[in-house]
Amino acid sequence: MRLTIFWERMADHFGAAYADSFARDHVMAELGGRTVHQALEAGWDTKDVWRGVCAAMDVPADKR
Repeated sequence: MRLTIFWERMADHFGAAYADSFARDHVMAELGGRTVHQALEAGWDTKDVWRGVCAAMDVPADKR
């Protein structure tokens, strides 16, 4: 998954204004105790990060 697609999905689910804030502040067990930004900076694949967000935040199947 391209990074641009990842951020589009984040904005679609959380809203454009909140997506980045969520990605910076919300620590998730699904990402190894990291935030979205930390996981991406650590080299996680964007698809795996998105899957972690989906699992942690109960993203509806039609948005996955």
